[in-house]
Amino acid sequence: KRGMRVILDGVFNHCGGFHKWLDREEVYKYQKKGAYYCKQSPYHDYFYWKEDGSYEGWWDYPNHPKLNMENCSALYWEIMRIGQKWVSPPYNADGWRLDVAADVGKSEEFNHKFWHDFRSAVKKANPEALILAEHYGDAEAWLRGDQWDGVMNYDAFMEPVSWYFTGISKHSTESRPDLKNNNAVFWDTIRYQMGRMPAQAAGVAMNELSNHDHSRFLTRTNGRTGRLHTDGAQAANRGVNKAMFREAVLLQMTWPGAPTVYYGDEAGVTGWTDPDNRRPFPWNREDDELVQYHKILIGLRKEHISLRKGSLKPLDTENGILAYGRFCEEERCLIVCNNREEAVQISLPVWQIGVQSWGKMEVLLKTKEMDYFTEKELLSVEKGMIQLEMPPHSGILMKEV
Repeated sequence: KRGMRVILDGVFNHCGGFHKWLDREEVYKYQKKGAYYCKQSPYHDYFYWKEDGSYEGWWDYPNHPKLNMENCSALYWEIMRIGQKWVSPPYNADGWRLDVAADVGKSEEFNHKFWHDFRSAVKKANPEALILAEHYGDAEAWLRGDQWDGVMNYDAFMEPVSWYFTGISKHSTESRPDLKNNNAVFWDTIRYQMGRMPAQAAGVAMNELSNHDHSRFLTRTNGRTGRLHTDGAQAANRGVNKAMFREAVLLQMTWPGAPTVYYGDEAGVTGWTDPDNRRPFPWNREDDELVQYHKILIGLRKEHISLRKGSLKPLDTENGILAYGRFCEEERCLIVCNNREEAVQISLPVWQIGVQSWGKMEVLLKTKEMDYFTEKELLSVEKGMIQLEMPPHSGILMKEV
């Protein structure tokens, strides 16, 4: 009734040590025997077994027993059945997010065969079901229309955005001051990585600032490295730059793809990388300003077609100033972020995104160091250029009128 869609998390590379197929803890011992204690178990061939009788774990994690679909057709077709089941009535899920999808099986040939068959099975059951894969690195071989629809967008979003705004890696374990505010590296990375994806895949890519595997973006704005076991939880809260975070959210909500909010980011949750990033949601202690800021930007994205489906064109020339247009036949929008510590005056060639040489642009949202504004304001375009005064750590979204 509310127009929401739900996709499921499919972990088909491994299961858990507690899963009934393995049943290492004998939780299901009064049902079918698990493979851990019984070689005659109907699930024994579901796993890889070593000469010493132990099972193989994914990346040697004991609680991640790797599934052996490559040599067990019963398991292979069981996964296909599962893929179809949950996108079909009465469940009608709207798709799958695929955990460590490129690791399924032990050969690239098998992996592509598996996902080709999985796609065929799922799309036969529900042609509108979305298939998104967790993947690091070049996914071009999976994005040719016969396997995945898109990916969790690490290479063309999370990593370059994190380096640009914070100079800190997505795990908060590496500092690269040379990458912070480095426009040339940012746009070169974006052009290359987005160029490795078909337009359809880029249009549905999950654009995340944070998630369950990496540090919270708000923590990265403190510009320091750290981990829970060495620095403690409180250090992840200190010195964060909320204005910088709002800049990144402005970019996220106006960027090609699917802006994906990790629960709690919108409420001001901080945290080092896994497991500190999984802090509980701060019920009744939310940062109400950030919550409302996210809601406003989500509303603006839904309202303006160019922010969802428009072309993207960089317009900036100076380090620390990200400026780009989102434009289509119906409208033209301009987005600018000043990630510097000082105010700047800039002139931008909005004629390059189709804005009239003489006219007006309407401000839809401004964010500054201490707060943000949605009061409407008209700025003049003269000779195809617009002049802007940008305070430190500020951002602006405007459209042609």
